[in-house]
Amino acid sequence: MDGPPENDQCSVCHSGFNTPCQANCSHWFCGKCIMLVWDHGSALQPCKCPLCRRQITLLVPTEASLSQRNTPEVAEILGKVETYNRYFGGQSRGLIQRMQDLPFLLRRLLREVLDPRRSLPLVIRARVIIATILTGAYILSPVDFIPEAIFGIVGLLDDLLITLVVFLHIATIYQSVLYQRHGGS
Repeated sequence: MDGPPENDQCSVCHSGFNTPCQANCSHWFCGKCIMLVWDHGSALQPCKCPLCRRQITLLVPTEASLSQRNTPEVAEILGKVETYNRYFGGQSRGLIQRMQDLPFLLRRLLREVLDPRRSLPLVIRARVIIATILTGAYILSPVDFIPEAIFGIVGLLDDLLITLVVFLHIATIYQSVLYQRHGGS
């Protein structure tokens, strides 16, 4: 999804989206509105999503918003979003936060890898493809840390754990690309 759902509204101002941004929890807000939420809270901590109360550690503006950067109002909002991402994008986050962000990041990454118009760096594409191939080879190979033939369904645990670790690694790599793109650093 390259923009907020049609016929949807910003949950802060309850009107159509103006400079829409998607948060790492997958909810959409007007850039100005979510910056107001942050301004009314602690400037030293990321704001929480008004809908699900998860910490927002990344705001991704739409391509349409980025193309309107020459408009003074949009430029000001995008500047604040970049500042926000710079402040809170590099924070070390716990495993639970990373797991919650995983679906959002993997969906965006898959869309970007499959879209030839996207500018995902070749090095990142190669790392994602290699990690995916190696994970698939491990899962399909008869060599396991906990063999399924001996331990049954419990033997699938190592396959699931390896897959989760690889997905978290891939999401972290992609997240660093998003922070560089939308954090300005």
